[in-house]
Amino acid sequence: MKPSPILQRIDEQLDFNRKLFFFVLAIFYVVIRFVTNDLILQNIPGYESLEQDGTLTYFHIFNTLNYLWTPFSLLWKFLLTTFLLWMGSFAWGYKISFGRIWSLVMLAEVIFVIPEILKLFALILFPEHWTIAEMRDLYPLSILSLIDYEQVPKAYIYPLQALNLFELMYIFSLATGIAAILKKGWKPAFLIVGTGYVLLFLGWLVFYILAYR
Repeated sequence: MKPSPILQRIDEQLDFNRKLFFFVLAIFYVVIRFVTNDLILQNIPGYESLEQDGTLTYFHIFNTLNYLWTPFSLLWKFLLTTFLLWMGSFAWGYKISFGRIWSLVMLAEVIFVIPEILKLFALILFPEHWTIAEMRDLYPLSILSLIDYEQVPKAYIYPLQALNLFELMYIFSLATGIAAILKKGWKPAFLIVGTGYVLLFLGWLVFYILAYR
């Protein structure tokens, strides 16, 4: 089956400098999360006095460790997602280069930059609209953002964050990329992504809820 010009173009876009791309992506995440966390801390009542007496030291240490962990968490996410899609393609009888899937997964990650930016703008423009807990757990265009935050059990906060418009866009991007690489049409692509990623993603959310303490 001859791929469409759009899919051909997408396949060509997977040839990029992955090391440079990863470096830029990791730096961006660290910077935007640093600014976001700083805004959240500044909205804590009595922030200046708490800062002076060292009460916020724990938060600064935790946030610093989180920044340092960012590139490793990205690497783990890329590796796991790539492996699952690679295994999914193998299970359906298709052979796809691990490196091509890795490039696709890295490129698709750009989608998750959007909610980070939207959250930052929301905190800058409407700081009075949120409690500190809501600022921390805010995820734009997620199910959590559409319901009363205070009525949500803690075990469901992360799963309701994870179920969002950007996750759907990410899934569609993965399927589009697989279709571009495989050149076998859309059906195999959605089968691979559906079984190799979506089912396991939903399974992980269910496990999280059941295991939450």
